Amino acid sequence: MWLKQLAVLQFRNYTEATLHFAPEVNAFTGSNGAGKTNLLDAIHYLSLCKSYFNPVDSQQIKQGEDWFMVQGEFDKDGHPDTVACSLKRNQKKQFKKNKKEYTRLADHIGLFPLVMVSPNDVAIVTDGSEERRRFIDNVISQTDLRYLDSLIAYNRCLVQRNSLLKQSARNGALDRGLLDVLDSQLVDLGTPIFEKRRAFMAEFIPEFDRHYRFLTDTAESVSLVYESQLTAGAFADLLAQQLERDRTLERTTVGIHKDDLLFSIHRDMPLKKFGSQGQQKSFLIALKLAQYSFLHRKKGFKPLLLLDDIFDKLDEKRTHKLMQMVSADDFGQIFLTDTDAARINRIFDEIDRKVAIFEISHGTVNQPEMA
Repeated sequence: MWLKQLAVLQFRNYTEATLHFAPEVNAFTGSNGAGKTNLLDAIHYLSLCKSYFNPVDSQQIKQGEDWFMVQGEFDKDGHPDTVACSLKRNQKKQFKKNKKEYTRLADHIGLFPLVMVSPNDVAIVTDGSEERRRFIDNVISQTDLRYLDSLIAYNRCLVQRNSLLKQSARNGALDRGLLDVLDSQLVDLGTPIFEKRRAFMAEFIPEFDRHYRFLTDTAESVSLVYESQLTAGAFADLLAQQLERDRTLERTTVGIHKDDLLFSIHRDMPLKKFGSQGQQKSFLIALKLAQYSFLHRKKGFKPLLLLDDIFDKLDEKRTHKLMQMVSADDFGQIFLTDTDAARINRIFDEIDRKVAIFEISHGTVNQPEMA
């Protein structure tokens, strides 16, 4: 699978631009603020129906305008598909494939899989467990539509149970019948989610280890561990055991919404505290490349790989190893950004791979000639 063409209208700092891509490596170069990352985000919209960086769709509209549109032409083994996303202020976002609008955006997820690597990913290491759960869920959702539906239903039920606990604290009485219904629903929804996460991590961790070893030449030992309360017992039993605590705290304290990933370096030392910026970035890149490998295996074709400002905080050796890795046959079409076009040319000359360089300046694109 590859993206042949991208068109953006009134999107972020672009009034209008149409880009034609090479099937291998495409680089957006230019100064900071030129609009390089905005093009990656437009591609992300085509794959996952939303921005990678900003959850508010209306903020993607160019300042002073009332709408935006992003459109892409994909090729899957010679079969063309046109995907378009548009939004007018104060209206519902429209998403179409081959001019047919989706009734549910979730039905599009996974058709054109994508992996994004960005400086923003450091939140997966430094922020709370919600970021790490989001990472797991993003990967699984691109291979299993039922998983996403179950997750949405679980979170809806969790909100209802927490509301019941708060209501109980206010009036001093707990509706046991309603609690039993909500607990049963949480168990029925949460247990399969836990099983899918556990099965995913069993496949994912060896891929992560492989990519990290290659990227760093095994310069340091790291570990990735999936942590879930449900490994300690049946979900229903855990809910019953923690009921009084839940009533005191007015929230549900056990369940798959408490799952986490533990990142460690140098014999179980927390990566967040003891890892350098370069080590953290290497860890995150290995996570994302393992995501790519997992999606490739599950989907049967190569996803898109987007690398935003990838060379920052990576030494020359790891940069060379990374480009050598992603330019191999295991990877498909790549999009990357950098401020230095000369560096891009030098790196890809060293590994003897072609790269199409698009020069970006203040929302305009200087497109290279395609061979």
